[in-house]
Amino acid sequence: MTSRNRLLIGAAVVAVLVAIVLAVQSMMTPPSDLDLARSKATAGGLYVAAIEPDGGTVVQNELHAWTLTVTTPAGEAVTGATIGVDGGMPQHGHGLPTAPAATELGGGRYRIDGVRFNMSGWWELKFSISAAQGKDDVVFNLSL
Repeated sequence: MTSRNRLLIGAAVVAVLVAIVLAVQSMMTPPSDLDLARSKATAGGLYVAAIEPDGGTVVQNELHAWTLTVTTPAGEAVTGATIGVDGGMPQHGHGLPTAPAATELGGGRYRIDGVRFNMSGWWELKFSISAAQGKDDVVFNLSL
């Protein structure tokens, strides 16, 4: 192999390594304009949803619970809803490491048990809400 070929191969290896490092770094940093609101209207505007972690803080790698409060846009509590829970890390392409479940507490409040975030970064908590007003969805962004 000539020295020119070795130089070209070395340059190609360096270029690939730089590309890998840049790709990994971009996956670790959440977007700077990420909406971290804990209260928002659902996608179709049927409900207003708000989330709050029990105890007020989110601890990585521990099971914890959240309270989801669902109201109509007029502020009336939504009771008897079926709540689906999903989520994951958009930049990593994987879902939640657990299967959280919702239990109605009353007054439009629902306890979401079994949430765990196993690494730092940008997470989404997704809720599907099905009640008398119809079915709608909401996504909350979290940065750990």
